[in-house]
Amino acid sequence: MAETLPRFGVSRPEMLKRVARFADLEGSDGGLPDSRHPSAERRLYNVIGFQPPANSGGAVTSPVGDLAARLAAIKISEGFNLGYCRATPGRGPMMHNHDTNETFIAMTGTWRCSWENETSGVEHVDLAPLDVISFPPGVARRFENVTAGDPDAESILMFVIAGDAPRAEFTDEVMKQLEADGVLTPRPG
Repeated sequence: MAETLPRFGVSRPEMLKRVARFADLEGSDGGLPDSRHPSAERRLYNVIGFQPPANSGGAVTSPVGDLAARLAAIKISEGFNLGYCRATPGRGPMMHNHDTNETFIAMTGTWRCSWENETSGVEHVDLAPLDVISFPPGVARRFENVTAGDPDAESILMFVIAGDAPRAEFTDEVMKQLEADGVLTPRPG
């Protein structure tokens, strides 16, 4: 048998451009429509990918927001994006949708992953560390830290989103709530 896939060597300096140390990541707590809502306070870390999507505006944005989309630790476009969310209990993004798959992996704590079912009701599952859930494109979803105990202790959720420049959109109901609450975060121009 002979190899059929292309193969080449990579220098150490080039490979080190593909290493991200969590302690060195620059997170962002703004840039999404719900960023100033008390229930949605969180810090997002763009590890791999997440370039700002074309044709964004209003409720449509990068899943990590425009600022974090520019802060990728590993700046590659190879068909997927990876990031982390850090939040205290009771916090997480509001109901939103993606144009590609989104997969969650609880790293620490307990995370509630909710979605709209076929009758527009909301269902959820709770993920313990290393549990995984994968949402298909087009399903409105949200995630929230529901870890018991210290209300100031942050937990971490990893997310992997398919595509090179995926788009996220908050639901009409969320956008109306943000407007009514007076906390709609203006997107940078």
